[in-house]
Amino acid sequence: MHLPFLPFLAAAAPGHDSPGRVLLLLATAIVAAKVAGALAERWGQPAVLGELIAGILLGPSLFGILPAAGSDAGTVFAFLAELGVVLLLFEIGLETDLKAMFKVGPAALAVAAVGVALPFLLGFLFWKAGPHPQVASTVPLAATAIFVGATLTATSVGITARVLSDLGRLGTPEARIIVGAAVIDDVLGLVILSVVSTMAMGGVVTATGVGQILVVAVGFLVAAVVIGKQLAPHLFTFVARIKSREVVILAAISFCFLLGGLAELAGSALIIGAFAAGIILSGTDQFDIIEERVKPVVALFTPIFFVHVGGAVDLHLLDPARPGGGGVLWVALALTFLAVLGKLAAGWAAPWIPFDRLTVGVGMIPRGEVGLIFAEIGRRTGVLGAEVFNAVLLMVLVTTFLAPVLLKRVAGRGPRPAAA
Repeated sequence: MHLPFLPFLAAAAPGHDSPGRVLLLLATAIVAAKVAGALAERWGQPAVLGELIAGILLGPSLFGILPAAGSDAGTVFAFLAELGVVLLLFEIGLETDLKAMFKVGPAALAVAAVGVALPFLLGFLFWKAGPHPQVASTVPLAATAIFVGATLTATSVGITARVLSDLGRLGTPEARIIVGAAVIDDVLGLVILSVVSTMAMGGVVTATGVGQILVVAVGFLVAAVVIGKQLAPHLFTFVARIKSREVVILAAISFCFLLGGLAELAGSALIIGAFAAGIILSGTDQFDIIEERVKPVVALFTPIFFVHVGGAVDLHLLDPARPGGGGVLWVALALTFLAVLGKLAAGWAAPWIPFDRLTVGVGMIPRGEVGLIFAEIGRRTGVLGAEVFNAVLLMVLVTTFLAPVLLKRVAGRGPRPAAA
């Protein structure tokens, strides 16, 4: 449903890619996200849920305002959405106590390991058991089963971290475990993504290649934090001598972009580099200035990311009357159940450490942008046929929407942690 009777919105519709119309699109997305977020908070729900709903409203199912993927405007919007999640992880890194993170490190590792292995196994076995919507006959059943299992392993740190931040609970042990486990998930996700992509292209997967990816991803994060902790205080002390608060925040954001870019070039992920940049700068004397000035920048770009994720929803997939719709809904429901079960079980992966296991399990549920990336690669390479892709996409979106609602209930039960 498009809105040709509103020139302002119609100007931002897909197919119109002039700079002015892209600006109208961004203005519409940001305002809609903020209004929907405020309404969600007024109804006792996390703001991110409203922003995701704003994405659905602006997406192809309803108003059709968000640009089509692959168009010039769509590319710009997707880039700004990626920028939003990078800045969000940078802010989370700034608010992360590294010593406290190390204290929950073993628990985070255990949660991440179970949260990857169990959902993958459940998804793989479910698909191998069949029958399911058919894919192209040239694609082996095992390859599809591996890809379906891989999509269940993802964890979106952006969704959970935003909810915990809104609740004022980023300083709790549960939040540290969730963030740490989600970052480890991203590292493991890089390995899984490389393996399934190689299989999709008909390549040979070797233990050496998998090990190299893992070493690079982990090595970059450790090296960046260790070296950065030594160099950043001196660098930002020099920058601060310019006597301009704007120079400090510009240097901080540039530092975030630098580590994010280097992380991707090294074979890691943008958000891992941004998270490392935040951790490094949290130990500088200019931390207060950086934290104060980065919040408005994050508040501008992160809604674009959540609108972008919500915009991937196609409500037509939920219509049982459409050809194959019933099968898609059934498979999507089954995959969603397995996705939630696998991550909830991860909350009980570290029995030797006392923490709220239900909060940790719920915090690991959302697949978000990571799950969408897995699903899109499967569709593009032909491993996931149209019906399978739609079922996986619905699973990703349901877990993304479900997590904020559940996390609000389970993580908001106790008192907020005292300010450091």
